[in-house]
Amino acid sequence: MPTPGVSIRHDDLLSALHREGVETLVSGFTACPGLFYATSAQDGILSRLRIPGGILNSKQCQAIAEIADMQGGGYVDVTNRANLQIREISQGISSEVLQHLQNLGIGSHNSAIDHIRNIMTSPTAGIDPEELIDTRPLIQSWDAYLTEHSELSALSAKFSVCFDGGGKVSVSDRLNDILLRAELINTQVYFRLYLSFIKSQPPINTGIILLPEQCLSVLAALADVYLKHTDIQLRRKPRLQAVINSLGWENYLQQVEQRLTFTLQRCQPSPTTKEAGFWHIGIHPQRQENLFYIGVVLPLGRLTSQQLRCLGNLAAKYGSGTIRLTPWQNLLITDIPQQCVIDVQNHLTNLGLDFTVTNIQSTLVACSGKRGCAASATDTKSHALALADYLKNRVQLNRPINIHFSGCAKSCAQHHTGDITLLGVSDRNIESYHIYVGDRDSLEQFGQKIYQDVSFIELPARIEQMLTVYKNHRLHHDESFTEFVNRYETTQLKQLFKIPNICVYLPSSVVVN
Repeated sequence: MPTPGVSIRHDDLLSALHREGVETLVSGFTACPGLFYATSAQDGILSRLRIPGGILNSKQCQAIAEIADMQGGGYVDVTNRANLQIREISQGISSEVLQHLQNLGIGSHNSAIDHIRNIMTSPTAGIDPEELIDTRPLIQSWDAYLTEHSELSALSAKFSVCFDGGGKVSVSDRLNDILLRAELINTQVYFRLYLSFIKSQPPINTGIILLPEQCLSVLAALADVYLKHTDIQLRRKPRLQAVINSLGWENYLQQVEQRLTFTLQRCQPSPTTKEAGFWHIGIHPQRQENLFYIGVVLPLGRLTSQQLRCLGNLAAKYGSGTIRLTPWQNLLITDIPQQCVIDVQNHLTNLGLDFTVTNIQSTLVACSGKRGCAASATDTKSHALALADYLKNRVQLNRPINIHFSGCAKSCAQHHTGDITLLGVSDRNIESYHIYVGDRDSLEQFGQKIYQDVSFIELPARIEQMLTVYKNHRLHHDESFTEFVNRYETTQLKQLFKIPNICVYLPSSVVVN
């Protein structure tokens, strides 16, 4: 078998696997799963398909659905980096199937870098009426560069790059090592460079602006300096932020500039970041005349194989043959002629899928939970679905509320602060949650802690009360939940959210130990 840390290409990997009679590589290189670097999970083998920019065509949808049916659990999960995960794989994916997927353009052509985090961009790249530049060519160029440079496989698997085209559907608040965000300066479109310095915080403005044609050279130099200061013998590679903090960001950028044929241009201050949110859900006009996209709500990011097949077929029949995965674990069907929008809506309804932004599930996030991960204290996915079922006829919202279920403090499903975060804990086999809200003046990872050890049977009524108080006490219709709670001290929130007589909710689909 190949030696961990050694860069090899896909053909070499397949040959090694075939010689040894192994159908898939499980945790052979990294704890971060990929297509060629599967990982053992609580519910079987987990394989993650890296989808640069999140765009899949209809043929790819059919192939993935087939694998999920034949070798997985009959479903796929969209991740917070617009990847796809296939879970519950029992015997691994054969080398022939891996080759087929590669031929379809799924996964990297160079297996050595397959574990590097997915390249992120707005799911509306190229169709957003407000965007300054289409980032899809940059995604393709950077992915091709990674593919051609196997030495970058020695970097941390969490090395991440994001392009934001400056449109309405922003991804600039996502946690990435490097962010290039478009902005207009004196009628010229530039990309402003942001780098990650602080753990669990979005990248910070460096003051550097780049012309679009300079971006690839700067990314290559950033990666090269990172690699130079990485000990490739270490099993756990340092994150980029650790290298930057060790060198000092000015020293790091000086070493980057030494590798360039042009001088880095600086411009301050940066304009205010657009509000990032979930406004891609629903029916929206594209920048292309008479074409629309529909943002589809996926309950906890999950699609059955049959739904994935049907969505691929819908995209082929009514759109451009592609669907777009989002970092909010939903998806878009794009390029739909205006006269076909109602037909697509009807098909989505028949598939059991929704496309309304006020659907509580449009911004509901949960990790795999104790059924899929040994580190989880609670059955997060089951609890999240039960909460959504409880709230749907009790609280009507005019804007999304991001509720995040995390089975442990690692917060794998969502790396940023949510409106409401529910951190799973287990005491004497009772599955409970600490409840956090907002992020004002808090040293806590998840915001202000207002409750702890709330058992799941009490949780839905407490969340209902919190949302009802928010609706009744917000300053105006457009005040977000986080803006609302950030106006209060923790003790004030506890008093506001107090329930005189707590009721319990025990859906038949949820088992409480």
